[in-house]
Amino acid sequence: MNSEQLVNIWFEKWNSGDFMNLPITYSFEHTSPFGIVKGKKAYIDLIKEKEKENETKFLGYSFELQDTLYKLESACVHYTARQGPDFCLDVSEWYYFKNNLIDKVIAYYHIGDIREERLYKS
Repeated sequence: MNSEQLVNIWFEKWNSGDFMNLPITYSFEHTSPFGIVKGKKAYIDLIKEKEKENETKFLGYSFELQDTLYKLESACVHYTARQGPDFCLDVSEWYYFKNNLIDKVIAYYHIGDIREERLYKS
């Protein structure tokens, strides 16, 4: 399976809510502005926990891919995640592959207000 196929399966599984069958390794690692989750079991358990607590944190999104870059052992995808009429989030993610599975995802997105001192001055 090539990198484009793996990324497409990743998004198909999220679109359908089938997170239990994500194409990830047992040593999978997910890094985001919220922190790092290490291990497939820990990642799936986190989704299950959040699904019960508040499913909107992980499920119910639609994804519009904006730009993609596929390489042999990695890929980068810029997409817009939408949930309902009022929420959208622009995300860039790097995917790294091992043994025809996703071994690591590093997600970049903005999760809050920018502090005043960090704003550009004109």
